[in-house]
This record gives sequence, structure tokens and C-alpha cells, in this order.
Amino acid sequence: MIKKDIFIGMLVGLVANGVGLFLVASLLGQGDDFITVIKAASNEGFLGKLISLGAILNLVAFFVFIRKRQDYRARGVLLMTIFIAIFTFVFKLF
Repeated sequence: MIKKDIFIGMLVGLVANGVGLFLVASLLGQGDDFITVIKAASNEGFLGKLISLGAILNLVAFFVFIRKRQDYRARGVLLMTIFIAIFTFVFKLF
């Protein structure tokens, strides 16, 4: 049961980050489609910043789980946020 809740939290964290990335790309993309914005961000070197901004929705998911007293799901969201931060850091290095 605990591993299942942590997995659900990680899945929610991943989906929240994906939705956040889509929203940030849509807002900052000046009317371009999502793929064009991601390619341009990658070419110009600020894709890591877009991914980090997309992780803001993880904060919302984390506090919703904390408020509902679903601590293990909140822990899964936190683990996914840490994983995304490490991924962004490694992506920035290379």
C-alpha cells in the first residue's frame, strides 16, 4: 500500500510537470505550437528553465496531498520533483 501511494504520487508529479511545461510553453511561446517552442528552447539553451517552471504545478499537487493527509503520495511528488531537478541539472551540464 505504501509503495503504491508513493508510485501514484510520482505519477501525479510527472503529469503535473508535463502539464506545467505545456502551460509555460503556451504562455511564453507567443502563439507557436508546443513542439516549436521546445525545439527553440533547446536550441537557445533555456529548455532547463522551462522544465523548472513547469515543475511549479508539483507544488500545488504536493500541498493538496498534504492537506488531504496523504503523506506518502506527497512524498512521491517530492521524489519526482527532486528527480526532475537532478535531470535538469545534468541536462544543463551537457
